[in-house]
Amino acid sequence: MVPKTLFDKIWDSHVVKSVREGPDVLYIDRHYIHEVTSPQAFDGLRNRNIRVMRPNRTLATADHNIPTLNQHLPIADDLSRNQVDMLQQNCKDYGIEYFGLNHPKNGIVHVIGPELGYTLPGMTIVCGDSHTSTHGAFGTIAFGIGTSEVEMVLASQCLMQTKPRTMRIKINGSPGHGVSAKDLILWIISQLTTGGATGYFVEYAGPVIEAMSMEERMTVCNMSIEMGARGGLIAPDLTTFSYLNKIQPLASRPDFKSLLLRSRSLKSDEGARFDKEYEFDATSLKPMITYGTNPGMGMAIDESVPDGMNSESFNKSLEYMGFRPGMKLIGHPVDYVFVGSCTNGRIEDLRAFASLVKGRQKAPGVTVLVVPGSKQVEKQAIDEGIADILRDAGFELRQPGCSSCLAMNEDKIPPGKYAVSTSNRNFEGRQGPGARTLLASPLTAAAAAVTGVITDPRDLLIK
Repeated sequence: MVPKTLFDKIWDSHVVKSVREGPDVLYIDRHYIHEVTSPQAFDGLRNRNIRVMRPNRTLATADHNIPTLNQHLPIADDLSRNQVDMLQQNCKDYGIEYFGLNHPKNGIVHVIGPELGYTLPGMTIVCGDSHTSTHGAFGTIAFGIGTSEVEMVLASQCLMQTKPRTMRIKINGSPGHGVSAKDLILWIISQLTTGGATGYFVEYAGPVIEAMSMEERMTVCNMSIEMGARGGLIAPDLTTFSYLNKIQPLASRPDFKSLLLRSRSLKSDEGARFDKEYEFDATSLKPMITYGTNPGMGMAIDESVPDGMNSESFNKSLEYMGFRPGMKLIGHPVDYVFVGSCTNGRIEDLRAFASLVKGRQKAPGVTVLVVPGSKQVEKQAIDEGIADILRDAGFELRQPGCSSCLAMNEDKIPPGKYAVSTSNRNFEGRQGPGARTLLASPLTAAAAAVTGVITDPRDLLIK
């Protein structure tokens, strides 16, 4: 038998039909939807008088456009309110489970799927959102789709897709004190560039990945899309099943036997061939920060902004950011700090932020938004005393939502202001027109929040 990659095993087992010299018809196990990319899809169904084929395979939540304060009140923005109301009505009309505002299971789609046990190893998962790759941390093929494809999945539970090539990235070594999964993925993207994995599905492997918690693995897979990859995945192991078992004892699941059978083969075979492979040593990795307008423009926090060698796009990026080659970012003033998003809005991220700000005070003049990724994360942060630590330090724990990750709600960064953000993209205007975004880890964000300037978090951590 020819050795196969984990990706090939999952893909091949979900192919309903292969179109000759064309794409595959791929069966989709789990479909996540939200208020932004689903309205037109439902309109398409109505126009064709089609029902949702398998409503129990779709799960809906409101996250992108919702406010993160006063969620008990009507949404002030007309467009956002209409989109959320439309999602609620569409789910009611088509029998889809919906977690709206104030529902105890509400949250960012890529946070609630895993924490509620809907994301399981061996699945194919899609959503009208590019960061669907997050779910690959559980050993799934998960990727973002467009609105027309959302309609296709709703109508048929299938999707026509061309099979991507495969890439494996193996991470060796042992990252140092104060270095997180966010630092690792920013470093990988800086090495491969934002187009370095275009056309590939990436499998992450090696001792550094194996030692990560599930939440750290989700952060890594979440940002696979930022180097052009179709998605990223990690082979499930004991860490994976321990996480799932805490959500719902596996033996009590109705699909436990099939899950157990699948899990035994959910790894790349010895000798499996990938189209491309990379191997990195993370031993010397330091906390990272971006200095430009794409996630690939990242550097160690204590380094200097590199020289773009007269690249027009590079120079344009630095001009937008107000930086110059050779400049050190440590000590540069910060206006905003954002902790949250589907990249870093989980409980471990809030724990990391709280661990550094505990006993310190928020720097004057800095606006800090600490936004849990879900109602469950919010509750856990309150129960663990994290909310108290934040309050004592001058911070506020807001309500769940995508928040300042993108400028689709009230939590925008004003023009020209600098924001250290734990989100996933630093494009021009991503956090608001003219906003200047520096991507970093929750620890680096915490260091900026208490000092008011870009600071190496290792300088504030207790050794």
